[in-house]
Amino acid sequence: MNNPFHAGERQAQALAGFDVVAHGIREAMPEQHQLFFTALPYLFISTLDEDGWPVATLLCGPAGFIRAPDDGHLRVNAPRRADDPALAVLQPGKQIGALGIDFSNRRRNRVNGRIGRMDKNRIEIVVDQSFGNCPQYIQIRKLTDVPVSRPLAPREDMTMPDDDARALIARADTFFIASHAPDGADVSHRGGQPGFAHLVGNRLWIPDYRGNKYMNTLGNLLAEPRAALLFIDFDNGDVLHIQGTTQIHWQPDEISVPAGTERYWTLDITRLWRFRSALPWRADAVEYSSATLSTGHWQRESES
Repeated sequence: MNNPFHAGERQAQALAGFDVVAHGIREAMPEQHQLFFTALPYLFISTLDEDGWPVATLLCGPAGFIRAPDDGHLRVNAPRRADDPALAVLQPGKQIGALGIDFSNRRRNRVNGRIGRMDKNRIEIVVDQSFGNCPQYIQIRKLTDVPVSRPLAPREDMTMPDDDARALIARADTFFIASHAPDGADVSHRGGQPGFAHLVGNRLWIPDYRGNKYMNTLGNLLAEPRAALLFIDFDNGDVLHIQGTTQIHWQPDEISVPAGTERYWTLDITRLWRFRSALPWRADAVEYSSATLSTGHWQRESES
């Protein structure tokens, strides 16, 4: 593609001091990406709600529930719960971001595009951009299938994190961020030491570590500060969704930050919702990546 980066991404690259010459962003999926998606048992997606807020969720199913009939389409066949705000707003023509991540080997690939056809359980994604991401900060986990309780527990809405939400954030080494820019929706992975998303009151502090220099997410946040974060509890299957407004801090020496932080950003929480025991799998022991182990902790840094 001829310079696939929008103005916000180019601004973020300049503020970070990056000169991005080469990139692997394509207008269609290579064969290895098509095969990758079709082997996954879950897919993270993002779009916008009626008020223009990013929203995120994940769809789950047996291997093969995602199909790639060609290099320009993904077709996802999975049940959709009616009380999930991210799923309720999906409709043909709407922008959608999709992230495939394999927790068994740290591979991840992204697709950004539009919704084509859809019916009760099927969603077709028309690919506008396809690209891979580096495996840094992805923790390896072995997933085990479990039955999902019926009926599903109802959605729990909050304006501030309760004790369970705070406990999940405090031990989380992984979350997913939905952001948006004029050219489309996007969802990306973030990883670090447990508690790297540091919650103080109703504000989250998140370090930004060295990555692929594309600055997709921070570029989106420059263009549109509103974002959504998705935390999943690998132990009990809970899914926690957080919406808030972000601010990027380009000089990490303003405060004491975890080792490895090149910049950081904050998110002021405006709304949360939670689905308890919603995932059809759980995870066993975690294997931290070497990149994750090279980073620090907020508490340790503040005490030094």
